[in-house]
Amino acid sequence: MGLAEKRKKAAEYIKGNYSFDTSIGLILGSGLGDYSAELEDSISIPFSDIPYFPVSTIEGHSGELVLGQKYGKHIIAMNGRVHFYEGYTMKEVVFPVWVMKELGVEKLIITNAAGGLNQTFRPGDIMIIRDHLNFMGTNPLIGKNDKEIGPRFPAMTEAHPHELIELAEAAAENINLHIMKGVYLAITGPVYETTAMSKFQRLIGADAVGMSTVPELIAATHAGLKNLAVSCITDIVKDNPGEALTHEEVIAVAQRVKPVFKKLMDEIVKMI
Repeated sequence: MGLAEKRKKAAEYIKGNYSFDTSIGLILGSGLGDYSAELEDSISIPFSDIPYFPVSTIEGHSGELVLGQKYGKHIIAMNGRVHFYEGYTMKEVVFPVWVMKELGVEKLIITNAAGGLNQTFRPGDIMIIRDHLNFMGTNPLIGKNDKEIGPRFPAMTEAHPHELIELAEAAAENINLHIMKGVYLAITGPVYETTAMSKFQRLIGADAVGMSTVPELIAATHAGLKNLAVSCITDIVKDNPGEALTHEEVIAVAQRVKPVFKKLMDEIVKMI
């Protein structure tokens, strides 16, 4: 069975559990999945129940779809995601984005936990991604193009629409939140950078680094969705770190930022 048939089967299963068309999609990254609990009249579907859906294996990713309403808008939220480093193919990583497209999603909000390269950042800062660098060495569009989803050569200059960045800035101002903007650099993982690599990333203009988000941005842009990507800065990458960073520390900072993050997401959803 081809990818087109698989995404349709997955969408059919979800529609069998939730009959409304969804206009907003959320992908909630490490430690940030609790926002899905804000949805009203919601249902939860484990990834493992959905035909052909990839299942997350990483701590901090619950691995469920939550469908519900907020401010009269129907929303589908991924509580957790899968990553390329888990052993999935790029097409499997972004399969949920294509399913969202089948379900009627027009705007996609993607979140992640990221390391801060910009030395003016502090752990706990929230950064709107204004552009990205793909250092993953591949992307989900390699192979036969699915014309039903999008064109052979999509322009990535459309990946971060200015109107959604401005909306997120206005949302942050409404809740008196000082927010950062910057360039996100994606690596495959599952290793953190060497000191030399971090210096190089900073040199070429990256403000934050992580192991996700860019494949989904590529797939969503190809599919004609309007994207807003937001990073929770969980640590600041130093030139001479005293101790190695752990995934548990990343999750701990994301947990601490949750209340502010939830307020920001709520305001964005209200305004979108």
